[in-house]
Amino acid sequence: MSLITLLKSGKSPFSYNGNTPPPYAGGSRDSKLHNSYSINGTPKLTGYPTPSKLDTDGITPAKYKNPETGQTYP
Repeated sequence: MSLITLLKSGKSPFSYNGNTPPPYAGGSRDSKLHNSYSINGTPKLTGYPTPSKLDTDGITPAKYKNPETGQTYP
């Protein structure tokens, strides 16, 4: 049985039969914490990992350069 078949059948504890899973306890569908904190560290939270050092501060680069081939994409 393929994974997709298993999930669609509802026979897996990880299946929501195509529905959106409920938010985690204390979470909210409208929460922007991960969206902003992981980029810029706002709000300042103690005991949480520091924001990514690889982000672009939420700005989409004008071009992407593949480091392996050197090819640039618009």
